[in-house]
Amino acid sequence: MTSRGVERPNKKGAYSLMILLLSAAVGLSACGGGTDVPKKQDTPEQGAKAESAVKSETKLLQPEELPKAMVEGRTDVIYSQFSSDFKAQVSQKDFKDMVAEFVNGASAFHEESNFLLNDLDHRIWIDPASRKGILALFDGQATIVGLQILELGKPHASDEQYTNTTFRLPFKGDWFVFWGGNNVLFNYHYEHEIQRYAYDFIQVQDGRSYQGDEKKNESYFAFGKEVLAPADGVVVTVVNDIPDNVPVGVMNEQNPAGNQVIIEHNGEYSILAHLKQGSATVKEGDTVKRGEVIGQLGNSGNSSEPHLHFQVSDGKDLFQSRAIAVKWEQGLNPQRGEIIQGGE
Repeated sequence: MTSRGVERPNKKGAYSLMILLLSAAVGLSACGGGTDVPKKQDTPEQGAKAESAVKSETKLLQPEELPKAMVEGRTDVIYSQFSSDFKAQVSQKDFKDMVAEFVNGASAFHEESNFLLNDLDHRIWIDPASRKGILALFDGQATIVGLQILELGKPHASDEQYTNTTFRLPFKGDWFVFWGGNNVLFNYHYEHEIQRYAYDFIQVQDGRSYQGDEKKNESYFAFGKEVLAPADGVVVTVVNDIPDNVPVGVMNEQNPAGNQVIIEHNGEYSILAHLKQGSATVKEGDTVKRGEVIGQLGNSGNSSEPHLHFQVSDGKDLFQSRAIAVKWEQGLNPQRGEIIQGGE
């Protein structure tokens, strides 16, 4: 779902909430920089050799076997299962070289996340030392349509510096955590200080975030749902007039956060972004109570499908402030791939 969220576009391009193919939001890299893969093709001779080698394989590589295949250097088999669009962006030789560099010093990877969403199998593996990680997406035929390999880096000291305010979830009912956690594989926001502890929430039913026409906002279960004040506070910013993106998949890079409500809680600022156009029920200066409806979830701004971007920052300007790790009520710690229950 690529939040994709409220980021300004960078040299890799715009972010969106859904990872499909090898996009700017899910680059293939063997280093922590996250640079795009060189777009270089194999020679005919290299392609013929690779095809011959792959033909000797009789068993299709299953998603759970990917890390072991990387460690064992079976990049020809892995590459053979790349989607055609994926292959157009990285050559087999480049992929082999990247994997060889990446797995150096790592003998195994443990699965940390596994879920099905909109017909895609999402997997994350991390090595025992928590230094390197793999994120991969497979379709129903075990075709690899997305892949990210990278160094995770050291945890930030701010990971344990929580908000003074205790927050409730800003919605009712069951919600799915698409991005959330303290590394870049669980939470792509984590790389950026201004959004390090942000979350992207969607609604899912029977493994899907929508039913019907995927290009219509109204097809998404989250669209139009009530968004609630996560704690008592004073409204300091309301943006309410930005159109929701139509069709779904088109993003508004000029207004990254889209419609939003920002609430001050004694020097801490909750930011609720991508709201539905015209849905805000509060105005600047209003005092709100925990659980009060402040608007409806939408698909405005730099968003690829209806979802709620939520974070707490030390200032009201999203792009000039630092995100703060959220202290949730009842010790909640939302992680990518989890279903969480909003309060009443």
